[in-house]
Amino acid sequence: MAFSEKMLQPGEEVIVELHPHWWALIDAVAALAVAVALGVAALVAGIEVFRWVALGALVVALVLFAHRYLRWQRTIFVVTSERVIFQQGIVARRGTQIPVEKINAVDFQQSIFERLIGAGDLVVESGAEQGVTTFNEIRRPMQVQHAIQEQMDRHEKMAHGGGYRATAPEQIAQLADLRHRSLISDAEFETKKNELLGRM
Repeated sequence: MAFSEKMLQPGEEVIVELHPHWWALIDAVAALAVAVALGVAALVAGIEVFRWVALGALVVALVLFAHRYLRWQRTIFVVTSERVIFQQGIVARRGTQIPVEKINAVDFQQSIFERLIGAGDLVVESGAEQGVTTFNEIRRPMQVQHAIQEQMDRHEKMAHGGGYRATAPEQIAQLADLRHRSLISDAEFETKKNELLGRM
């Protein structure tokens, strides 16, 4: 599920758009692998009862994997030029929105293993109702932290610099940096670059 651009305010741009890290699916993938191995063993053994047990385990593992994958696919973390947005839920949906100008600090937390796989938690402290909000299983949390801080700095410049807004070349340079850090794809970079050039 991609973030709907219909939710954007006039002049608002998507900076980062991420699903949770793939590690969020690891338990469901492991259960599916065990169920498949059990099924193979049941076929080799040729025991009827064992086959039915293996089939039941495979069905349960498939349902678990489908549920986890749908939840992963329907969970999205977005940083725009104005807000941090988190949406989650398969049928019933819940979401959190934190205006950039209300964010006081952004930190990230990673264990040694999480550093190896590029995952971690993002902790956003704000003056909004949420206070401190922790977003789990974020991909490349240090880079996402940097992207949020860039928007915080931009808003601070606007507040103290008479409505400063980055020029198109500056925004393209920021996009190039995000592409270099693999936070956006080449296709997303080209699309947003062409949009900015079209406004010049």
